[in-house]
Amino acid sequence: MNRSIIIILLLVHALYVYPQKDPAAIKVLDKFSSVASAAPSVSMKFDLVTTDQAAGTTKNASGSIILSRDKYRLELQDNIIWFNGETSWSYLPEENEVTISKPDKKDNSFEAKPSSVFSMYKKGYKVRLIEDQSGYCLIDLYPEDIKSENIRIRLRIGKPAYDLKSVEYKYKNGIDVLLSVKEYDLLNKPDATVFTFPYDQYKGVEINDMR
Repeated sequence: MNRSIIIILLLVHALYVYPQKDPAAIKVLDKFSSVASAAPSVSMKFDLVTTDQAAGTTKNASGSIILSRDKYRLELQDNIIWFNGETSWSYLPEENEVTISKPDKKDNSFEAKPSSVFSMYKKGYKVRLIEDQSGYCLIDLYPEDIKSENIRIRLRIGKPAYDLKSVEYKYKNGIDVLLSVKEYDLLNKPDATVFTFPYDQYKGVEINDMR
């Protein structure tokens, strides 16, 4: 799985150890979580900037995602993923190839249980409210596991709508990732077919069935 996909799947987990969970930060995250979880779906269009401090390189990308309970469709220029709650299809446009897999039901990662992204902050992270302005809140999350690859996750949550404005990741290997949300929609009521690979639209596709 390419780095951009890993980053986006981590996105939806956005949600050094700090001494305690900041009650003010938890209050904002609880509101953000409840608003998103009550919606029929969460749709986002975003820009993604990945900076490698060691190599001195920057990579830009853009994409979109629609998430509805334990279903999602994620689209980037070089990869599209559909997940209908049971089966995952990962399509590579350049190769015209789709890989089919079936995540483990006991797996609580985003790939297997997308709805968990709105409650992940409740376990495994220390949180701190950095800024509370009239239009947004800035919150830092620090992993409790010292073996974690990321050092810090920084969320910018809009007010009063409690929508996601951006999420920034800092990794131990010197990689910095900034995802900036251009559009955030909670009103879309997607049909179930949105989350299933449309075979009729991809004639001649090579199928790699890993189930």
